Amino acid sequence: MKRSNTFFVCLLILLTGFIASLVDVAIESGQGFPQAVASADLVSRLGLTDLALFTEARYTRHPSQTDIHSAFQDHPVALEHFPTGSLLQPPIDSLP
Repeated sequence: MKRSNTFFVCLLILLTGFIASLVDVAIESGQGFPQAVASADLVSRLGLTDLALFTEARYTRHPSQTDIHSAFQDHPVALEHFPTGSLLQPPIDSLP
């Protein structure tokens, strides 16, 4: 089999998988709405805060409750010592 034929067969398989995933999303899109409403109701009844994305530092656990200087609370030129600090940007409204 020529290399170009192998490429097109692989491309066809990948495109078929991609289209199948789009069809699955279209079929399943309406079924999760009642669960989302129930989750939102539970959050409001319990008074929960934002989603805790990371478990390391307080400024990465709750991004909406931080400022741009909290990562450098030990010293103004201290280096970030938590790996998640490089994955999560500070909130847009706290930037100067």
